[in-house]
Amino acid sequence: MTKIKDLKPTEVWSIFDQILQIPRPSNHEDKIQEWAVNFGKTLGLETIKEEVGNVIIRKPATSGMENRKGVVFQGHLDMVPQKNSDKDHDFVTDPIEAFVDDDWVTANGTTLGADNGIGVSSALAVLASDSIEHGPVEVLLTATEETGMDGANGLKAGMLNGDILINTDSEDEGELYVGCAGGEDANITFNYTEEEVPTGFAGIIMSVTGMKGGHSGIDIPLGRGNAIKVFFRILNEISQELGVRLASVDGGSLRNAIPREVFGILAIDETLVGELAALVDSITDTVKSELSATEPNISVKVEVADLPSKLIDKNTQEKLSFSIRACPNGVIRMSNSMEGLVETSTNLAILKSDANSKTINGACLMRSSVDSAKIELGERIKAVFTLAGGSVDFGGAYPGWKPNMDSPILKTMQEVYNNKYGKIPEIKAIHAGLECGILGGNYPHWDMISFGPTIRFPHSPDEKVNIATVQKFWDFLVETLKHIPEK
Repeated sequence: MTKIKDLKPTEVWSIFDQILQIPRPSNHEDKIQEWAVNFGKTLGLETIKEEVGNVIIRKPATSGMENRKGVVFQGHLDMVPQKNSDKDHDFVTDPIEAFVDDDWVTANGTTLGADNGIGVSSALAVLASDSIEHGPVEVLLTATEETGMDGANGLKAGMLNGDILINTDSEDEGELYVGCAGGEDANITFNYTEEEVPTGFAGIIMSVTGMKGGHSGIDIPLGRGNAIKVFFRILNEISQELGVRLASVDGGSLRNAIPREVFGILAIDETLVGELAALVDSITDTVKSELSATEPNISVKVEVADLPSKLIDKNTQEKLSFSIRACPNGVIRMSNSMEGLVETSTNLAILKSDANSKTINGACLMRSSVDSAKIELGERIKAVFTLAGGSVDFGGAYPGWKPNMDSPILKTMQEVYNNKYGKIPEIKAIHAGLECGILGGNYPHWDMISFGPTIRFPHSPDEKVNIATVQKFWDFLVETLKHIPEK
């Protein structure tokens, strides 16, 4: 079996192989930050770790390249921790079990962390090389990007000297990204009271599993199902038909991932358990038919379980069910200015009940390249849940990145790619949150661009990176450094 560290280009894959061994989910990044600091210091390079966890490493220009504009390579150190429900894996302590699968590198039942581990590896490979021609180079490795862009938000002005920011967090080789969507969280809360379980009721576990999930920005136009929406569609119908009651719900786990699984504890008159199973199967068949092209493996199960001790009060259950069904989700509007680009979307990412606080808490991540559209979407979501007796507050807002089609680094990279591969790369904006918009706030003089190899299904256990495109990405990066304009 081919070892990942032996793949070409070995400069990049050997570093990525090291990163795979270091647990680095968001908010548990001490080990990867320490490793990155040691990486820079071992090379004898100026290395700084900021208070917020960002790691900055500087490398002087190679001989004869001192007059070039300074380049800042930027990526984030954390990864999204998603796994299949049957996978025994602790992201805080366990390495990623990655392997080569034909033309791809993927992981065994978990996210791979190629987002953004491959980009980080390429930047560090530049630092480690003694043969690449380049001007002054700085590498900025940010902290906790996936759950709030904390490192980008916390970066201090004046820490970096470069003129050009090259972000390595894009996921389609042959494309150059010059803009991204902004985002904001809508946090939903319902308070409930507990009710006694009626005599003669049976406990039920209802699960929705087998869905693909994925990145809630990049994958949102693919039309994949949302497990939370499916769960409450079924719950709404079986509660009206058979009086099913809800005791607890646990759906989704990350604000920026399409939810793949939901588990709920229910209760029903024990004489209706057989009818429940048949009704759920019937509704599931309808859902499967609707989502057959995007969710071929969806599974909904109802199984007899221990009787819950308490139930969520009936009024809250009804209002929650109706409002979840009504909540906007998915693509809201496509861009009028760039064909194929999603302008505005939202993802109902998380919904969990908490018996201790007697609350049900949810989260939507809204994205848009138009600030006013994002605000209006938030008000729509707020209206739905407020009318149902819940509350909504907003937080975690981050700006978009406005395209600059006159960018000098864009022109340079177009010419380099065309000369090397015989075609001009596509120019795109991405419906996801790159850190460029935030970083440009403190460094408004930066000329910014983003590119990367081909990564599929980030933020899901199906995540994989195409091996051949990593070589092409690396060769393009190295050639670009040779052609950075003079100051």
